[in-house]
Amino acid sequence: MFGAALAQVAAALRPARDPWWVIGSAAVRLHGAETSVADIDVLTSARDAARLLADWPGVATICGASDRFRSHPFARLDGAALPVEVMGDLELCTANGWQPVRPLTRVAQGGVFIPDRDALRAILRAFGREKDRARAALLDPPDTRLIDG
Repeated sequence: MFGAALAQVAAALRPARDPWWVIGSAAVRLHGAETSVADIDVLTSARDAARLLADWPGVATICGASDRFRSHPFARLDGAALPVEVMGDLELCTANGWQPVRPLTRVAQGGVFIPDRDALRAILRAFGREKDRARAALLDPPDTRLIDG
């Protein structure tokens, strides 16, 4: 199901005009970490998100903002092998106000684009939720220090 869902996301975003990324658990798995994936989280521009919603063959549900995240729009798309959550121009509320979440790196992997390992780790840590911190930890380099006995 995971591979099929990624292929559906890639096909739906083929006409995108702006860079887009898969983030969250799907991107963590694409970086080789063992984690469950319940949905595919996609960062897009607002205009590409609007086009994606208009063209989506399944059900698209517009969701509201939270005190920590807002998107233009934030929508859940059903009808793919896994649900897809689309975040157009995602912003994160920080101590400095609302900040755009826009990765500076873009790596092709599994037919989609993801932030590189360091960028994804930083995004997940910035999100600050327990589930995101746990995913970020999966991307940490292995501890190669020798233990003195």
